Amino acid sequence: MPIDPTPLEPAVQVTDVRALRALAHPLRNRLLGQLRLNGPATASQLGRVVGESSGSTSYHLRQLAAYGFVEEVEGQGTARERWWRARHRMTSWQATDLLEQEGGAEVQDEMTRLQIDQHARVLHTWHDQKDALGPEWAAVASLNDHGMRLTPDQARALADELNAVLGRWMAEHPGDRPAEGTALVFALTDIVPLKEWPS
Repeated sequence: MPIDPTPLEPAVQVTDVRALRALAHPLRNRLLGQLRLNGPATASQLGRVVGESSGSTSYHLRQLAAYGFVEEVEGQGTARERWWRARHRMTSWQATDLLEQEGGAEVQDEMTRLQIDQHARVLHTWHDQKDALGPEWAAVASLNDHGMRLTPDQARALADELNAVLGRWMAEHPGDRPAEGTALVFALTDIVPLKEWPS
């Protein structure tokens, strides 16, 4: 892997429904996640990780680059084998920005489904791997749900406060910079209003 001293930008706020539609493709979403967590890679390397051909991953990387989510690593690779890096640690958007645009509701639904699937994969993977992590990690996981009665403004304030805390921790301990004694830790925060508790 080439040495890439350029730190990732903290986050990108997406306001264009076309950019988010590009990211709503499941394979592109996975490729971006791999680059964010594991650093620069070639299309061939990513293809082996995600089980796709290098031609397919190369195409989807170019699509991500067209919308500014990834970029080539300057001074690395060849015309046939480019190295790619993520530009940001995180992607965020406001549903209200999308819903005002044509096709925004569909893209919002697709991104929500991708996030739900990703959260499920993370939790299942933790459950499958927890015994292999070692005794010092045994009591670290924290699975919680907190039921509250809030107004929409209060729910937004809660989300903003939690995101600010996690943003600070991500800035101090970025997932793409492994350090001695660390493991990859995911904090999943879901704030969802329900008409009623599922039976």
